[in-house]
Amino acid sequence: MVNSTTNTPIRRAAIIAGIGLLIMVIAAPFAELFVFPKLVVPGNATETAKNIVANKTLFISGIFGYLITFICDLLVSWALYVLLKPVNENLSLLTAWFRLVYTVIALVALLNLVTVFRLLNASAYLTVFQPDQLHAQAMLSLDAFRSQWYFGLLFFAIHLVLLGYLVFRSNYIPRILGVLLAIAGLGYMLTTLKPYLFPHVNIDFAMYTYYGELIFMLWLLIKGSRIKETN
Repeated sequence: MVNSTTNTPIRRAAIIAGIGLLIMVIAAPFAELFVFPKLVVPGNATETAKNIVANKTLFISGIFGYLITFICDLLVSWALYVLLKPVNENLSLLTAWFRLVYTVIALVALLNLVTVFRLLNASAYLTVFQPDQLHAQAMLSLDAFRSQWYFGLLFFAIHLVLLGYLVFRSNYIPRILGVLLAIAGLGYMLTTLKPYLFPHVNIDFAMYTYYGELIFMLWLLIKGSRIKETN
């Protein structure tokens, strides 16, 4: 099965998507679970600022970890569009657009981390603001990155639900993967809407549902090159 517009075989698209997802699985946890927990002290702007200033290289590596993740999102959007275009071209394109919208929001949110670095390291800001004001502004930018990125996850959740539907309808990818992807999308959606709909529920739904993405990634890497090509 070959995309007639781009002449990109769906086997190649599957492998590209799998590799992109694998890079994201490495880059995103590096920034989210290793770098920032070491630097950000919740509720303490001064200590957070001191940690960032004392560990500039680590902070920059965290920014690049997120940047690589979001760039891979662009690549994966295209690859999944090609992979699932034979199922329904218009819906596959819409599915890709939802992931692209999420990625644009995430990249804009990432500028807040660049602002944090500039605030704490540019001499001009150090002379204009008092230390407490500077630290508070940096903390606000850190919080803005998180809240804006999490808002974008709503579009990512819709992308996963649509992706799950396309996978389920395909005849060359196991249907169970489509179900797992849709469940992962619902998990992200509930997690994103939780502060607005049920703020008192202390459950991160995505923590229990994201495994569908990992299983899908492994399938793409292991079985993607064996997808049967038909005209």
